[in-house]
Amino acid sequence: MKKTVFLAIAMLVSGSAFAATDHYLLRDGNHVHHLKITTIGKNITVSTDVDFEPNPAETGRHACSGHVSGEAKSVAENELVMKKHIEGEARVCSLKIHLTESGAKIEQSEECSYFATGICHFTSDGKELLKIK
Repeated sequence: MKKTVFLAIAMLVSGSAFAATDHYLLRDGNHVHHLKITTIGKNITVSTDVDFEPNPAETGRHACSGHVSGEAKSVAENELVMKKHIEGEARVCSLKIHLTESGAKIEQSEECSYFATGICHFTSDGKELLKIK
């Protein structure tokens, strides 16, 4: 009985030892961009969402929001690529995420406009989303 309890506790502890979630945030005027990267063992999941209210320079534009998530692959030491198939189509949204010690920068493919329209986009425009500690 003691061995079973010990084994169960050991499995729970070892499984959570290889799990990590990092959050990144960029607020640029009225634009808010959030990125979440979850790593469990060798599996990486990326989720990003945007909430954009028009900035003063964007008069006449409308507020929007968007979200995309999926599995990612590490293509370099500090670079992830997440590809999300657009349902019912032969196109794929691709996000390239460049990680630094303090944050992340995101580049999106043109197809990602399916998930975020109007002034919304997942590209960080060369700005860094800061890692939340």
